This record gives sequence, structure tokens and C-alpha cells, in this order.
Amino acid sequence: MAIPPLKDDCFAMPAGVDWTPVDVALQKIQQGLHCVVDTETIEIAQAGGRVLAQDIVALRSNPPKENSAVDGYGFCFSSCTGADIEVLPIQAGVSAAGAPFEGRVEQGQALRILTGATIPVGVDTVVLDEDIVVENEVIHFRKGLRQGANIRRAGEDFASGDVCLIRGRSLMAQDLALATAAGISRVSVSKRLRVAVISTGTEVVQAGQVARSDQIFDANKPMLLELLKAWGFAAIDGGHFEDHPDIIRAGFNAAAKNSDTILVTGGASAGDEDYVSALLKSEGVLQTWRVAVKPGRPIAMALWDGVPTFGFPGNPVAAFVCALIFGLPALRVLSGQSHKRLMSFQVPAAFQKNKKSGRREYLRARLTDEGTVEPFQSEGSGRISGLSWATGLIELADDARDIKQGDLVTYIPFSAFGI
Repeated sequence: MAIPPLKDDCFAMPAGVDWTPVDVALQKIQQGLHCVVDTETIEIAQAGGRVLAQDIVALRSNPPKENSAVDGYGFCFSSCTGADIEVLPIQAGVSAAGAPFEGRVEQGQALRILTGATIPVGVDTVVLDEDIVVENEVIHFRKGLRQGANIRRAGEDFASGDVCLIRGRSLMAQDLALATAAGISRVSVSKRLRVAVISTGTEVVQAGQVARSDQIFDANKPMLLELLKAWGFAAIDGGHFEDHPDIIRAGFNAAAKNSDTILVTGGASAGDEDYVSALLKSEGVLQTWRVAVKPGRPIAMALWDGVPTFGFPGNPVAAFVCALIFGLPALRVLSGQSHKRLMSFQVPAAFQKNKKSGRREYLRARLTDEGTVEPFQSEGSGRISGLSWATGLIELADDARDIKQGDLVTYIPFSAFGI
């Protein structure tokens, strides 16, 4: 029997294994998944954070009519003579927001007009208060005012019939303002995606329980549940299950009945007690795993009783990174959201590193006061403190690279992931 020599690098690629590049895995997510939730119609005031199921088409223009952008006086531009100082008598009346002037402004006269007021007939220009002097019911202002000044044109923001928001968008506060201004009071949205989170491992105990020296507390489940809430999904605690195929199978079955998708941590590798991947392979439909990423190479993407199921590593750092890089885009597709490119920046490195070829690497990192980016002191997947220390991730491409101080590296802030 030939026994291979030991390797000091626990992240070394096993010989003969077909590793899936990160970009290929993400492409499979986009192409292989689809929205799995129904739609519902709700009031616009309750639509924040929900995913649009239909385009929003404006029912009215904004502004619906021409209106004044300032407090001042309105008049017909042809009333100006071209003199250094223009002089116009004030016509009786006022046009205010919600109380428009109903008459006509006569040629050669000016009417008092307030911000937001409908532009009266006979007016095509407004001079603002700060640019005039009023004396004996006459306004005086210097020449140079352009025709049409200080007037908001009808429909200059958007016109009736325009598509204001595209389906698949997760609605933000500013979107609610836009939809409301367009005359929309109710919107069709996708129902919230129900995501069950399951943790596995005989060595894992729940917070509040007594842990032996050979056991650890379940840090993954509260972390993932909170991420799901931040992303606007319905987070479901699917429980914790010891390393036994019958127990894990029962947990999967229960979660599949009450959720739209399942996230499970632990047991996604190929060890003797990695029952998650074994079950997904033998009783589910395992799509892909062994992604060329660090941290987090054992990743399972499968179907369990028709429910999309994702198996992430048990180490909290790897589980966190995999949730951001693979979990979020998958859940976005399943919830009906449109594809969204991650926001990233090129930032000078405050470190040195010789990166090997073959894998995408993500380092916990934060920006410095000097405008550089520094990684956490350790790359170990068990160092949970680095997640709280960091403000984002450094992304290192698949190719080999010798990084020196000051070299530009890709930095992805946590805010790009919605956290």
C-alpha cells in the first residue's frame, strides 16, 4: 500500500479533484436557479425591503404641471426691455402651492409666486426674491435673467407611462418616494423568501447550554439568521442536529416542508462523519461542490425534496464568507431579485503576501486611517474575532500573485453585501 507523504499545507489542493472556480459556481447559481416564491399585492407604505414582482409604471407625470422652483415673481420674458435694470409693476394676486392663481398675468406685469406653485397663464420666467428690490408695488432686477428661469417643467422628472422602477428591485426608502410620486398606492411584490438555517455536529451545543471541553457553541446559526434578517428574508431556525444520517435526514425533511430554501453548516466535506454531503448525494440532487475558494472549499449546492439546499463549512469564518459570496446571490435569485454586481474598490495594500495559484481568496480586512487596507492577523477559519474586527473583505483573484506594500488590491466593504 502506497502511503502519500504528509503535506504541511492543510489547504493544498487534493490531487485528481476537479475544483470548480468561483466564477463558474456563481454562473451556475445565476443560470440554474429561479424565483421560487409567489407574489402578493401590498400597500406602498409596507413595501420597504420587498422585491418588486412587476415594473412600476407612472400613473401621472412629475411634476404634473409646471411650477415655480423658488419664491419670487413670475412674468412673461418678452416683457423685459433689455435695460440694465428691468422694472415691472406687480399685478394683484398670488400663486401658492395648492392654491394656484386662476387668472392671467398680463404682459408687462409680474405676479407674486411661491415655491411649488403652478405657473399661471402668461408666465414663462420667474425671478427669485433675492434678486429683486420691491418699491411702490414695482419690482426691480438686473438684466441677464434667462427665459424659463426657476421653472420646473411638467414631467421633467418622469412622465405618465414611464417605467420608474424595474421588477426584481428590492425597494428602498427612496423607491417608495418615487412610486408614491408616480401615483402608485399598491405594488405587486414577491413574498418573502423563507430560509431555514440548520447547524450540524455532535461537538456543537446551543447558547445557554453547558459545553464540555470537547464541545463548542453554535456560532453559525445566530450569525446566519441575523444575516438573513438584514437581507430582508424570513429567517427560520431549522434546529441543530447531531452527526447521524437519520437525525439529519429528519431535520432536512422538516425544513423542506416549512421553507423555500435551506442553509446548513457542517458536514459538507467528504470525511467519515460528513453526513450532509453524503445525504445530499445519495438522497438529494447534488449539483456542485469543492469550489476553489479560501476559506470555505467544501460547499454543497443541491436539491432536497425539490428545495434548494446549500451546505456551508462548519468553521464560522468560512460559513460567513460563503454566505456572502455564494449564499446571498443564490438567495437573491430565489427571492426574485435581479442580478446585482458587488461594489468594490481598488485600495493600496498595507501588507505583503505571496498568493498561490488555483483559488480565489477572501481575507478579512479593514481600511486604515491612511487610506490603505490591512488584513486580519490570521487567515484561520476558526478566528471569529476577525469578523467583528473587519469592515470588509480583500478579494484576491485565482491567479498567483506576489503582493507588496502599496500594490492595489480589491476591497469589498461589508456594506456591499447589505450588512
